[in-house]
Amino acid sequence: MLIGEVARRSGVSARMLRHYESLGLVRPAGRTGSGYREYSGEDVRRIFHIESLRAVGLSLREIGRALDDPGFTPSALVDDLILRTRERIAAETELLTRLQRVRAADPAAWEDVLQVLALLRALGSTSAGTRQRAALASVDEVPVEALAQAALGEGDPYVAGALRWALSRSGGGGATLLAEGLSSPVAAVRERAVRSLAEMPGGEAAPLLRDALASPDAVVRGRAALALGAQGEAAAIPVLVDMIVAGRNDTDAADVLSSLADDAAADRIASLLADRIGDGTTGPPARGRLTQALAGIPGPTASRALTGLLGDADPAVALTAAYLLRLRGDG
Repeated sequence: MLIGEVARRSGVSARMLRHYESLGLVRPAGRTGSGYREYSGEDVRRIFHIESLRAVGLSLREIGRALDDPGFTPSALVDDLILRTRERIAAETELLTRLQRVRAADPAAWEDVLQVLALLRALGSTSAGTRQRAALASVDEVPVEALAQAALGEGDPYVAGALRWALSRSGGGGATLLAEGLSSPVAAVRERAVRSLAEMPGGEAAPLLRDALASPDAVVRGRAALALGAQGEAAAIPVLVDMIVAGRNDTDAADVLSSLADDAAADRIASLLADRIGDGTTGPPARGRLTQALAGIPGPTASRALTGLLGDADPAVALTAAYLLRLRGDG
């Protein structure tokens, strides 16, 4: 076959076929009586091989090695192709996400598009200062999806604070996006998610924080309980008591329990604290913290619990109970 016929059958242009020949990838040995190159069936098969390898991303130099080097092993090259393909997919996915966020911002003019793109780039900057400035400037200009993703991935505490501030003023939808981070396999992402939810205004975050009270992650449960308790949610009480037992943000937990201890909840809180003190499985340090937490709980149930601790086998607990009773005027 002459070059024109090969080009028609293979879909490879005559110009590209000549380029392949100049690189030594194809070497048609036949000649017609007029001196034109004549491609054999084996030459055509080689052209199809070249095109197949090009389609998976090999360079022409790599194709030449793959076809002509008897000692060539493809595994390493295939691994490299997989890596390059993943990187390309990641880059394309990032571009798609960025374009979707530009569209979500509903730009009215190209200047608006450029402004959104600049802020999105700034949120992904390696400079913490640049990211912080972008967060503080982006409340009305960057879609909430971008802010939520940035908040879940931000390790710098100052930038994270700015992002949480921006999210708290970004309107609806942010809480649901942040809640996706609560199930992340990365503990730091889960903590960022619950901290951001705790600072969201209005009622959007409250049901998500209530769900977080059952999280297997103690940090998530604790931050959700502190936020809900500060809002007057009685559902947080058991988790707050657990935090005192564990010694994890126990002072904050005791303060929130005290704020929750109104006429309706004081006896319940005091009973929970007393039960944990006397359940036989709580160690001395935790019993001491629970006893101290009774100080902020008004009402007769707390007073009776403290009175019952006056003869406790742990002198520190007994002394603390006596001191608290005197402060309450019950001693």
